[in-house]
Amino acid sequence: MTMHLDTRPQQGVREQAANAVPLWRLYVLRAGYLFIGGGLALTKWPQFLPHDTPWPLFAGVVTSMLTAMSLLMLLGIRYPLAMLPVLLFESAWKLIWFGAVALPLWRSGQVDAATQEVVITCSLVVVVLAVIPWRYVVAQYVLRRGDRWR
Repeated sequence: MTMHLDTRPQQGVREQAANAVPLWRLYVLRAGYLFIGGGLALTKWPQFLPHDTPWPLFAGVVTSMLTAMSLLMLLGIRYPLAMLPVLLFESAWKLIWFGAVALPLWRSGQVDAATQEVVITCSLVVVVLAVIPWRYVVAQYVLRRGDRWR
């Protein structure tokens, strides 16, 4: 008589939660990562080609940050649920910017062309908000018990 031992690891809590997200939602999420990561790659990566003059400080910071964001978004195509914090960060900063910067400017009638351009660019946050599986986010980041402190 031979004894067969199951050497497969038990399915973890995260894997069980991931299985609760339907496959079609994962594909929608992947499409969102591709849309954002691909768009940033097309617009930001070419800026790293050799250029004659140094960047102004703020422009260099923003371009570097958005290039890093594009790499993380493209990684989200492979690991859509694991990279959700990147989408949450993307959503949070844009919504905060709308509320703290754009809305007060709009209320006071001081929206200039530069602000309007950023408003249009940041309005793509609706795509991010639409692809995020919010039930999963609530279950994983709000209702689930946090990691131990000691």
